[in-house]
Amino acid sequence: MPPTGGAPLPFSEAVQLGETLYVSGQIGNAPGTFTLVPGGIDAEARQVMENLKAILERHGSSLDRVMKCTVFLADIRDWPAFNAVYRTYFKTNLPARSALAASGLALGAKVEVECIAWVPPAS
Repeated sequence: MPPTGGAPLPFSEAVQLGETLYVSGQIGNAPGTFTLVPGGIDAEARQVMENLKAILERHGSSLDRVMKCTVFLADIRDWPAFNAVYRTYFKTNLPARSALAASGLALGAKVEVECIAWVPPAS
C-alpha cells in the first residue's frame, strides 16, 4: 500500500527512468495516513527519512544510492536541527543537496525532502 493509504493524489511516489529513480517530496506523515508525526522538526525529519527509505527500497534502491536531495523547510531556522537528523541517515557518501525555506508545505509540515537515486540493474 502506498504511504498515502491509496488516496488518489495527483503524483507518483517515484518514477524510474533507466537506472535513475526520482522520488517525490516526502513529509513526516505516519505511513498510510495524512497525519504528521508529533514531536516537531526532529520527529518529522526522522519520519521523512524513514518514508524516503521505504520508497527507495520498494523500488529497488536504498539511501546509500541517493545521488541528490532537495530539502524544503517551513522555517530556515530549523536547518541545523534537520541536519542533525539527516547526518544519521547519510554518514558517508553524502548526496549532493540543496536546502531552502518555503512559505508553506503540505499539511503544515515542517520539512519535505525529495531525492534522486540510482537503481542497479536487476541481476
